[in-house]
Amino acid sequence: MRTIDQLLHAHLREIEPYTPGFQPSGDGWIKLNTNESPYGAPERVKQAIISELERIALYPNPISLNLREALALRHGLDTSQVIIGNGSDDLLNLLVRCFGGNGKVTAESFPSYSLYPVLTAIAAGQLASVRFSRDFELPVDKLVETSADLLFLTNPNAPTGIGFKTEQVRELASRFDGILVVDEAYAEFAGETAIPLLAEFDRIVVTRTFSKAYGLAGLRVGYAFSSPGIIQALDCVRDSYNVNRLSQAGALAAVNSPEAYEPLIRETIATRDRFSRDLRELGWFAYPSSANFVFACPVDGHGKSGALIASGLFQYLIDNKILVRYFPKHPLTDAFLRISIGSPPQMRRILEEIIKWQKG
Repeated sequence: MRTIDQLLHAHLREIEPYTPGFQPSGDGWIKLNTNESPYGAPERVKQAIISELERIALYPNPISLNLREALALRHGLDTSQVIIGNGSDDLLNLLVRCFGGNGKVTAESFPSYSLYPVLTAIAAGQLASVRFSRDFELPVDKLVETSADLLFLTNPNAPTGIGFKTEQVRELASRFDGILVVDEAYAEFAGETAIPLLAEFDRIVVTRTFSKAYGLAGLRVGYAFSSPGIIQALDCVRDSYNVNRLSQAGALAAVNSPEAYEPLIRETIATRDRFSRDLRELGWFAYPSSANFVFACPVDGHGKSGALIASGLFQYLIDNKILVRYFPKHPLTDAFLRISIGSPPQMRRILEEIIKWQKG
């Protein structure tokens, strides 16, 4: 009899799965490792989800039509330019199904979202990874030279938080002849978006999520904007009923509640900028962030930095029930910590612990 390993597709045997941020159990943790909102959902959104429980025995709208219409209206697009996913990860997967895999080349800028290589590998595609220099300037020439079929660009970048100007994205789109996916998971905290470029280029896809600024990570809702032809292709390979009834209701209420979210977004940006200044005053280097996190290089009480210093502080914070994110596998990231922006009290607490750690 053949073994399970023999029956498994050969290209799947060596895949290293995506590793999400640690989700703790128990109370007392300050969770600054997965870029979630510290403010939760507004009451109007919670009530919309609760009211939908009365219809839980019924299938949801298969294409999330009401949500598509609301997002199209919000962004001045046609409904045919919108698709909804089970988180933006679902949409990234659909894009690889349609335009990557089976030997096709998918490109990424590196470092960025570590799910891209996993999705490419699952679909038996080839990955072209274009590495940033330490200044993290957008390497347009090198990305174009990949001649990839599909290109993922996080903007703002993760894990650094650096935002790229719309003009830079426009230049890339004008020279790249594949599908350009601008992953805008953190766009609400930035001043730039590629959405206006949809009127110029039919091969741009802009993906977004309700998990960050909207505080709905637990609902798993993402969305994408593109040309009708690309949206139609994604709909052809989309799972039926891919977004459940409760998630559709909550996301729709969120779209219709800008007055509830805009103050929270402003507060997050102000807290981010204040925390970045605090770190710099301690002697740290921090990249300018256009997201809801800060990517910074810790400096200890002796003025030393590097991978050992970063990993030591990472463990110290865990010991004090504070979670941040550490990426030790590459020299561009191994001396840094990514710290999500929580509430002002949470940021004061982590700053106090950092100061204690520096003093030894």
